Amino acid sequence: MKKLLFLGDVVGAPGREILLRELPRLRAEHALDWVVVNGENSAGGSGVTRILADEFVKAGADVVTLGDHVWDQRGFEIEIATAPKICRPANLPAQCPGKTNIITTAPDGSRLLVFTVLGRQFMRQHVESPFDTADRLLRELAGQYDFALVEIHAEATSEKIALGWYLDGRAALVVGTHTHVATADTRVLPRGTAYQTDAGMCGPHEGVIGREVQPVLAAFLDGMPRRFPVAKSDCRLNGVLVTLGSDGLATAAERFELFDKS
Repeated sequence: MKKLLFLGDVVGAPGREILLRELPRLRAEHALDWVVVNGENSAGGSGVTRILADEFVKAGADVVTLGDHVWDQRGFEIEIATAPKICRPANLPAQCPGKTNIITTAPDGSRLLVFTVLGRQFMRQHVESPFDTADRLLRELAGQYDFALVEIHAEATSEKIALGWYLDGRAALVVGTHTHVATADTRVLPRGTAYQTDAGMCGPHEGVIGREVQPVLAAFLDGMPRRFPVAKSDCRLNGVLVTLGSDGLATAAERFELFDKS
């Protein structure tokens, strides 16, 4: 049996702090073989830097994934080119820098393939079909991995659920990110793929998807542009914890949530 923990979008300094503080303990406590973290909102709420991603890896993350905010931090398009543990969304245009996937190896030699695809419904980016991209990578990398984790960073729950069914039996885990709200549909699909529509976020929950309440509320009321500072209170880690079998698929999955008790 193998154990895999996926953690949803890390939001700002509060999200970074609880992740860095708790992750080393979680790896030991749950005997985790792999930890994958979405870090795309960790730098001030938008994007990531190489320094921050390296801190996540040092704390125990095997792979740091990204989403639609991949290029929000100035200069990250240069930093990502030499970052060994970071992968950008695989269905961005081929000329974009950065790795489209990462295969990470556990101490016993088991190999986990990790990649992210952006959804196309209600998203700003023009990208290749997430279904076609997932097909292509799983086919091209066949034989090079023992388990596959496919993250879909998307707005539409229907698009995420559809990809879960499409990859059932071909990936160990299909998990959604981007909306920052953990869903209650964690399960193992009939052919052995663990699935959750959205992993939720790692960060402050006393806010509006990680931002302070009042500026967001004011924007909804008057439509005027304003800054949305990262919230500070009620920090949690959200994600999904999966048990993997020897056949490359999942035997169990549960929603993961840890409250900040500091």
